[in-house]
Amino acid sequence: METKRKTHTSTAVKARYNKKVYSSISVQLPKELVAAFREKCATDGVSQAQIIKEAIENYLNQ
Repeated sequence: METKRKTHTSTAVKARYNKKVYSSISVQLPKELVAAFREKCATDGVSQAQIIKEAIENYLNQ
């Protein structure tokens, strides 16, 4: 019986790719606002990053 070898991308490879392709933005917001945002995202089943990305895209397209 032939066993298929599973391959896993290492964390280091993923980190290098992310560093090459993405940038990050850090913001400081009131805890209450962040809690409400996270709760709404969870309720609506959308990712926080998706909402922020769409808001930035909408702003840039104005």
